[in-house]
Amino acid sequence: MAEFSVNTKRYDPYRTFLFQVVVGGRVVAGVSKVGALSRSTEVVSHRPGNAISHQYHSPGLTSHEPMVLERGVTFDPVFHNWANEVYSPEGLGGVSLKDFRKDILVTLMNLQGVPVRSYKIYRCWPSAYTAMPELSSNDNAVAIQSLTLQNEGWELDEAVVETAEF
Repeated sequence: MAEFSVNTKRYDPYRTFLFQVVVGGRVVAGVSKVGALSRSTEVVSHRPGNAISHQYHSPGLTSHEPMVLERGVTFDPVFHNWANEVYSPEGLGGVSLKDFRKDILVTLMNLQGVPVRSYKIYRCWPSAYTAMPELSSNDNAVAIQSLTLQNEGWELDEAVVETAEF
């Protein structure tokens, strides 16, 4: 069986370096790294009263792991503004409970820039924000911001399908 339904001569999986992140309908500038989408389901062990030495296992609660977005420091305020929606120097009274959760879209593209996989991540909110990294005059590095997003689940966007490559 071919690994790719449309591009049957393709054997190589897609690369990880061509992608985009959309928050609030807008592509976020400069994102250089997106953490893995991951979930895990607890195992509930049980045994009936007449089972002396055998356990059965059932699925329990499912949790969705936080994902981290990283990018070089830019003038695009989306990380800063979103992080400030869940934090306010005035305390909880200054926190916006109206719009701090956002659905985001992460799209992986092929080498021609055509979307090949897209995931909708639901009800994300920033639980950690690094506005400015550690600075050092001895390093030859890019200043990286990071935003850790909690989420309540994700799904594959079925509208994005494999297209013929040239």
